[in-house]
Amino acid sequence: AQYFEVRQNYSGALETVNQIIANFPNFIPAFIKKMKLQLALQDWEQAVETAHRLLQKDAFNLEAIRMEALHYLCREGNISEASARLGDLIKALDRLEPRNSQLFCKMALAFSRTCGRNQLILQHTQTLVERASDLASNNAEFATELGYQMILQGKVKEALKWYKTAMTLDETSVSALTGIIRCQLIQGQLEDAEQQLEFLNEIQQSIGKSGELSFLRAVLAMKKHKRQEVIALLNDVLDTHFSSLHGFPLGVEYFEKLNPDFLLEIIREYLNFCPAQPASPGQSPSPLLKHCASVLETVVKTVPGLQQAVFLIAKVKYLSGDIEAAHSNLHYCLERNPSYADAHLLMAQVYLAQNNTKLCSQSLELCLSYNFEVREHPVYHLVKAQTQKKMGELSEAIKTLQMAKNLPGMRKPTASSKTKGKRIEIDASDRVSVFLELVEAHRLNGEPHEAAIILQDAINEFSGTPEELRVVIANADLAIAQGDVEQALTMLRNTTPEQPYFVQAKEKMADIYLQYRKDKKLYAGCYRDLVEKLPSVHTFLLLGDAYMNIQEPDEAIEVYEQALKKNPKDPALASKIGKALIKTHNYSKAISYYEAALRSGQQNFLCYDLAELLMKLKQYEKAEKVLQQALDHESVNELSSLMEDGRYQVLLAKIYSKMEKIDEAIVSLQQARELQTRVLKRTQIEQLDAVPAQKQVAAEICAEIAKHSTAQRNYEKAIKFYKEALVHCETDNK
Repeated sequence: AQYFEVRQNYSGALETVNQIIANFPNFIPAFIKKMKLQLALQDWEQAVETAHRLLQKDAFNLEAIRMEALHYLCREGNISEASARLGDLIKALDRLEPRNSQLFCKMALAFSRTCGRNQLILQHTQTLVERASDLASNNAEFATELGYQMILQGKVKEALKWYKTAMTLDETSVSALTGIIRCQLIQGQLEDAEQQLEFLNEIQQSIGKSGELSFLRAVLAMKKHKRQEVIALLNDVLDTHFSSLHGFPLGVEYFEKLNPDFLLEIIREYLNFCPAQPASPGQSPSPLLKHCASVLETVVKTVPGLQQAVFLIAKVKYLSGDIEAAHSNLHYCLERNPSYADAHLLMAQVYLAQNNTKLCSQSLELCLSYNFEVREHPVYHLVKAQTQKKMGELSEAIKTLQMAKNLPGMRKPTASSKTKGKRIEIDASDRVSVFLELVEAHRLNGEPHEAAIILQDAINEFSGTPEELRVVIANADLAIAQGDVEQALTMLRNTTPEQPYFVQAKEKMADIYLQYRKDKKLYAGCYRDLVEKLPSVHTFLLLGDAYMNIQEPDEAIEVYEQALKKNPKDPALASKIGKALIKTHNYSKAISYYEAALRSGQQNFLCYDLAELLMKLKQYEKAEKVLQQALDHESVNELSSLMEDGRYQVLLAKIYSKMEKIDEAIVSLQQARELQTRVLKRTQIEQLDAVPAQKQVAAEICAEIAKHSTAQRNYEKAIKFYKEALVHCETDNK
């Protein structure tokens, strides 16, 4: 069993362990091994079941109690149960291993890193580490870990004290020094932190790379406003961090190494560089958001109980313009924790984006009822004002925004304004939004003079900051509203590629050329300029899309192909090229393009596009062959592959019905239905945002089967499947 496990053949190991248990039903180590292997196979239910059996045989089994606590915390997100089990774990340790300092410390690690800084859990983990430290007061590792426990609770002074203790116990401790730097950065002692970091960076060659070091360098660069450097460092942090996880099965050690808490910190830093407003439909979202989403999906897949991670996915989806997905993730958070004020506030923004002012106001009220301090926060007032604006209550909106503008956190922080108590830290981007909303409200209310005054105020407040360009763009909007197009263009011409929002400024310019000057050449020119100054896959895509907008598919194809060279594995690009070729009515070229891409073996998802094109061209046999090749593979378990196969089967059924092979069509649809049942079961745990869309797919499959059954006069079967379709989609009247 051990051998299989080392070779990462966990199911083989599990079979062997089951044989041992069959022969020696009271051999406890076999049960413990079985439980760990079930978790390595990501089968939580079975692992917990085994833990129950273990506890029946041995009520104080530490591994089993730990497994139950982890299950409540990581899988269910049930804090009170997890906390109770942790209490039991401490009692069991006291009883069985009262002198084992290493074990006390070890038991705390996974919980403190996966609990989303929940105070209840952290009290228990702190107790565990303190016990370890009391037993071995000269152990630097325990002192360092206590420091980290304090950081997680936001007690920086105490953390610093423990890290310094660790340094006196072991002068060569890199982790203690790293901890000290972390505290200095939080307290704003940038010079000290920078010196220490340089020292550590030099010895890093000998001790190997650490993700945490790069992260601290990124935080430092962030505080010094060095944008490009921060992003490069953060990418580096993630690469280092994930490569250290390679080959670890799901289990206690994996949770410690994954350290979701650290990953969420990184994501929050990334989000500082993402636009504060959601991407508009048809606009490619910032590539950073994609990056954040993939990291967060890993975290949520492993620790679905971590609500902050689900909340951050919702935020990333909202900013990417995927409003539906944001809604279902927030719904999941609020179902489990109705008093999550931040989630109510984001939900209000989601409802606003869906033009649902009634539910938006409800969410704002809920947010206020759970957290009264939210009234000190401009975002609350901002959303409220935007709702009032949508309902046409402009003077009310202006009042709300003026209140927000006078909040204590809204002015530039000056040296003398260090008031007692905690100052609310407000994102610069939210501060700008308040000013710009107010300008817009005055303009709509027919008060251009007031609008201009506030805008001038914003220019004074934000010139020279990363948010400066947003004010410039708003200024250009105001000029256009007053009919001065030339003035607007002049303002936008003075932007430089180093500034954040440079892309948005260029897009605004292009828009003006197209809408007010009706000049397609200059419109495309803006995007060409963008590609020259900031060449990246993202800007190439924008240029290609711009050519498609002005009906120049040939130019678009050329640009997309250049982008594909930079990023050969990007599925979206390859399918854009195919679609552009179809738009030029160059069908044979489109077909040979798809076939070549498929031969290179990277672009399997293009099978669908190719088969669909062949079907439109009535080349049914060819289309059938393409899909059958795509479906000809070993059975799959990855969620994305299951979804893909389902799509192929549905398309195959369409092709069969065009060929009038009704029986084959029904067989394909029934296979699609089986796949879809598996997909629905899995999405409800692994990918909440996909559930509504996948239910729709399931309903359509059932409705198709019913249609064919009706045609074959098999009315009973038809009724059965129409009913099943309605179970998936109550609102579908078809």
